[in-house]
Amino acid sequence: MSTTTIHDLPDAILTNILSLITDVRARNCASLVTTKWRALERLTRTHLTLRGNIRDLLFHLPNSFTSITHLDLSLLSPWGLGLSLHIQDPSFLLSHRLRLAFPSVSSLTLYSRSPSTLSLLSPFFPSLSHVKLIRWHQRPNHTPLGSDFFSLFQNSSLLSSLDLSCFYYWTEDLPPALQAHPFIASNLIHLNLLNFSLSEGFKSDELLDITRACPNLRDFRVGCVFDPRYVGFVGEDALLAIPSNCIHLRVLHLADISQGDRDFDEDGFSSEDAGFSLDCLVRFFSGLSFIEELLLDVCRNVRGSWVCLEALASRCPNLRVLEVGCFHGICRAIESHLDGIALCQGLESLTINNSADLTDFGLIAIGRGCSKLAKFEVQGCRKITMRGLRTMVCLLTKTLVEVKISGCKYLDAPTSLKTVEPIRDRIRSLHIDCVWDGEKPEYEEEAIVLGDDDINEMESKDDDDGIEVESRVKKRCKLSLGTGSWFMNGNIKRGGTSNGNLIKTWKRLEFLSLSIGVGELLTPLAAAGLEDCPSLREIHIKVDGDCRERPKPSQGFGISSLGQYPMLSKMKLDCGDTIGYALTAPSGHMDLSLWERWFLDGFRNLRLNELDYWPPQDREVNQRSLSLPAAALLTECDTLRKLFIHGTAHEHFMMFFIRIPNLRDVQLRGDYYPAPENDMSTEMRVDSCCRFENRLNARQIPD
Repeated sequence: MSTTTIHDLPDAILTNILSLITDVRARNCASLVTTKWRALERLTRTHLTLRGNIRDLLFHLPNSFTSITHLDLSLLSPWGLGLSLHIQDPSFLLSHRLRLAFPSVSSLTLYSRSPSTLSLLSPFFPSLSHVKLIRWHQRPNHTPLGSDFFSLFQNSSLLSSLDLSCFYYWTEDLPPALQAHPFIASNLIHLNLLNFSLSEGFKSDELLDITRACPNLRDFRVGCVFDPRYVGFVGEDALLAIPSNCIHLRVLHLADISQGDRDFDEDGFSSEDAGFSLDCLVRFFSGLSFIEELLLDVCRNVRGSWVCLEALASRCPNLRVLEVGCFHGICRAIESHLDGIALCQGLESLTINNSADLTDFGLIAIGRGCSKLAKFEVQGCRKITMRGLRTMVCLLTKTLVEVKISGCKYLDAPTSLKTVEPIRDRIRSLHIDCVWDGEKPEYEEEAIVLGDDDINEMESKDDDDGIEVESRVKKRCKLSLGTGSWFMNGNIKRGGTSNGNLIKTWKRLEFLSLSIGVGELLTPLAAAGLEDCPSLREIHIKVDGDCRERPKPSQGFGISSLGQYPMLSKMKLDCGDTIGYALTAPSGHMDLSLWERWFLDGFRNLRLNELDYWPPQDREVNQRSLSLPAAALLTECDTLRKLFIHGTAHEHFMMFFIRIPNLRDVQLRGDYYPAPENDMSTEMRVDSCCRFENRLNARQIPD
């Protein structure tokens, strides 16, 4: 008797099913079922990232992905070199082959180390609407202003989106190119110039030229010079010109990326005030009537900002995402009256950076007013405590799923975890600082905790009765930080126990981000409250600090302790801001190779599929290189399939990775500025990279 299977479905239905598969490995597996499935999968795939060596690109280019619209060529190896490497007559053959293989490309991501790369490719992709350029190497000094963009603008008449957030160039390059191509400039809808690798941001006259040339922008992100001590700083005229010249803006990001004074005093205020008035900000916000996403971080004091934020709330009804930096007085929280940022009631994401006078009562007011928040980030706010932030979290238990707490004086790691306990069953993304014994406020022994009945009671009262309700809530809802139990709805709730200690399960937490100072340990993380995370799949760890004056640690970093998370498969370990001695360490000091051994000891206990690793660096010689102990320890994780080293490495160190049985994708990336211009004689060169890739690809890898 014949049976009906999925193979009997009509091609149209099967095509729709395959088009819904987003996971890359799942799509690859589906293409191996039958020849028919392979053809249908190829026809439904629209995004493709090419990996492999540039020298093989001409002869091993896949030709079955004719429906690809988004093509990424930025990850070809050797990473960061030109497409014409080792290819004869590149001006025709390579570009022509790419055009034939991907005739439908409308979005292109490309590492463009020199203007010749775009001159090579852009004539063969006339339908490009989105381009992202990447370059971490220094800009060639001999090229004329704007030469990186002229060939692109000349050959891409449909261009509407340009992303330069990872492209190093001079700020004076872009305005002449836009002015020389007014048709392209007027077509641009998305323009991302927010690049923190630039030595300084755009000045006032450059910002005016760009906004005049691109009047139809809807998404504009740019790094500016807001420091009044600099000539050409962005002041009131330039700020007001943005909404005046670009009246259709939906997304606007303005951030100071200059290398000026960013130090804050003990109270959290910067040394300088912003170079514009509150009245200017009110007029600025009034011109952004269609804005949906706004970032404004001027790195200078904006005092009494509740006035302009109330104007933002009233004039921008579509605002959903807001990030402000160095805005002080964002919420006065006088009695039960809502003011300032608390009136932005449509917000779904809110980030507050370096607000010196934000208090617990301000947080509670924000929780009452911004009741739709799904994401909340607070950084560098020195007056807030667990008492206020936990109350805010309780008010947002039905919506909040992403939280970031960083650089707050009274919120160390254990306290931060207690703060988000009310949403422990639903939070999906969390960032905390690994500070294990931070400062405590005077009233540390008590913290406000609200149950559902308390929240409903507060919400049912009008503003006149709010203070009385809050007072009653504080009296009957208290938390004893040492007992491991808490009051919710009048009943004591307890988790499971292990050895008599409370176990708290974070059942939906999928992403965890940690910041930790050099020399500190990861080991206390579980004891602080993150012992049971059954769904945790990805973790980011950023280690920073100067290890040159640090004594030799007596115990390991604790990377092995992360092996207790059963689903953890992806990690980013960023030690790029860890500074030390790369070559010769003075007597009594550890060099970076010994620090790497300390960071990675115990790596064998992890079951990772993918790892991004930034080695520590010696800034004196601009060296970020993988050491011998690090290579050996990384090899001990035998489950790795993808390994990306964001730096350089010796060839014989890389050969260690051949021992990892399932490893399929390895790459060295110098994606930091300035990227190394010339490979050192003993480090990875083009030929060395090719030899390693040949050895890697020659193995039989079980799939």
